Amino acid sequence: MPENDQRLAQARSFGPAAAAYERVRPPYPQTAVNWLLPAGAGQVLDVGAGTGKLSRQVGVGVRAVVALDPSFRMCHEGQRAVPDVHFVTGAAEAIPLADASVDVVLVAQAWHWVDPSRAVPEVARVLRPGGRLGLLWNDRDERVDWVRRLGQIMHQDTAGGQDELDPHIGHPFGPMASRTVDWAHRTDAQTLLDLVTSRSYFLTASPETQATTILAVRSLLDTHPDLRGRTQITLPYRTRCYRTELPGVS
Repeated sequence: MPENDQRLAQARSFGPAAAAYERVRPPYPQTAVNWLLPAGAGQVLDVGAGTGKLSRQVGVGVRAVVALDPSFRMCHEGQRAVPDVHFVTGAAEAIPLADASVDVVLVAQAWHWVDPSRAVPEVARVLRPGGRLGLLWNDRDERVDWVRRLGQIMHQDTAGGQDELDPHIGHPFGPMASRTVDWAHRTDAQTLLDLVTSRSYFLTASPETQATTILAVRSLLDTHPDLRGRTQITLPYRTRCYRTELPGVS
């Protein structure tokens, strides 16, 4: 399958797995969320929101949160899980909001799916002068042996792994600041397996590849000394955060 077609298939694969996505995907460290949000932010747009994993963490000080996702199923599941957030079906390349209508645009685990040539001007359009764009990714900490082996299993039929590069935003935004937050998520063996099967490259893989992946993850859980016999598992993460602002009113 050509690379662009494969990426499109992966981007569209989440909808049928919306319930599993909501159940097994980890949250984001609150330290990272707080770093991305400027003081006094009143209206936030969460782009590529999925089921609202980030939207629900934005905080009490925000007056309104709009969660935008291209998958109707994701939005439906998110609205059920987070009724206080307004979910809208749409994409970063064509945001269905008015000009200068939000203070902050956040994109969690999704900027690598968008077309920056179209998404950057759209984000700039809906932001107020001086508004902020914040991006973040939860990356598994593959400095830990069993996590590295898990990553190898998950990507055995794909090119690369956790290989999203540092994003380049450019005009009309200002310089990019970055921060990495180390943290850990408590889970269990079944949820870890379900996490693997909720990923886009698993959802779009052949049945044979899916079966091989599941067997390999179960073998890792059964044999690795850090995992064998454990009812609770600590999965370490490194969350990469980036923020940049539009010029303010002169």
